Amino acid sequence: MAGAAAAMSSFEDADTEETVTSLRITIYHPGQVQNGIFQSIRFYNPEKLPSSEVVKFGRNSTICRYTFQDKQVSRVQFSLQLFKKFDSSVLSFEIKNMSRKTSLLVDSTELGYLNKVELPYRCMVRFGEYQLLVEKEDGESLEFFETLFIMSPRPLLQEHDWPARKPTPEFCRSSSWCTQSTSLSASPREMDENEY
Repeated sequence: MAGAAAAMSSFEDADTEETVTSLRITIYHPGQVQNGIFQSIRFYNPEKLPSSEVVKFGRNSTICRYTFQDKQVSRVQFSLQLFKKFDSSVLSFEIKNMSRKTSLLVDSTELGYLNKVELPYRCMVRFGEYQLLVEKEDGESLEFFETLFIMSPRPLLQEHDWPARKPTPEFCRSSSWCTQSTSLSASPREMDENEY
């Protein structure tokens, strides 16, 4: 009986495991199977990351945690960073466009280079032909968060009834001739960031 009481006491005194804030990212690109664009992303495998980490997405594997094997993608396309609002105990994410050549659409908000916005609980993130459905689930931990990637076999825009607006290449914002050229080509032209 004394052993059972001691076991019960240590069980009651043990720290409870905190839940972590998680991002479920369902991703689609029309060339995902043939071109091996997502070969470096581990699908269906949750990854726990420190909350202080700025998570970068792009084609440069030395800078970005999640890389896309595609020359149409910027070296660093966008980043996600956790923050906590003053009046909340819940962690939030901000998403920042890091590409000089292509804008980033977060639902219907178009982000130019270095623009950022708070990530809604559920949103569609788009650039070029990439579609990412990002869904956030709150957790208690302030130390860690988790990502989980899922590959969609179908375009997410059609599956979830999002408007089919295309991101605008950054270098075409003010030029009238660019509206014609962007309607002709759906994907952004590869351009070195130093060409400006």
